[in-house]
Amino acid sequence: MRLPPAYPWLLAAVPLAACAGPQARVEAFEQVLLSHDSATAALAQWCAARGLAEAHEITAAPLEGPPAAPPADLRALLEVGADEPLGYRHVGLRCGALTLSEAHNWYVPARLPESVNDLLADGHTPFGIAAAPTRYTRTRLPVRHGRDISCPADTILTHRGLLKAADGKPIALVIECYTSANIAD
Repeated sequence: MRLPPAYPWLLAAVPLAACAGPQARVEAFEQVLLSHDSATAALAQWCAARGLAEAHEITAAPLEGPPAAPPADLRALLEVGADEPLGYRHVGLRCGALTLSEAHNWYVPARLPESVNDLLADGHTPFGIAAAPTRYTRTRLPVRHGRDISCPADTILTHRGLLKAADGKPIALVIECYTSANIAD
């Protein structure tokens, strides 16, 4: 995966964050997240800048367990009716052996190309990579510092995002639970 160019101030902030305390690292990490529509691209940049693994590729691993309860506003945000089928994925996004994020993705299969749906069904391709052909953009929803109810105990940040295809139609709602592995010494 080729990383998009970053802003010059952002490249300087990441190495400095490695020397700083946990709160400064959280703030630097959040700046990297906010600089990308794709959480996968942001995590790849963070992984590379912090040297978290030899290879900086972000991989997805399906997680066991029951699905998270869908947010009450899910169908309204996705602009779908009660009968519209939705897909769901719960994956860990990893850099090397480190799980940097647990992601819950609810998506509208009818608005995605078949090739994207096939990659999502497999579960081992990060959503950001699988859905890249849609040229999606992210609408950021409120951020929570700390853990949302659907997130693991070691969550430091919870982001919600509405992903929209190039035509403006919503294709997915994501809840991303960023783990303490991102800011560990």
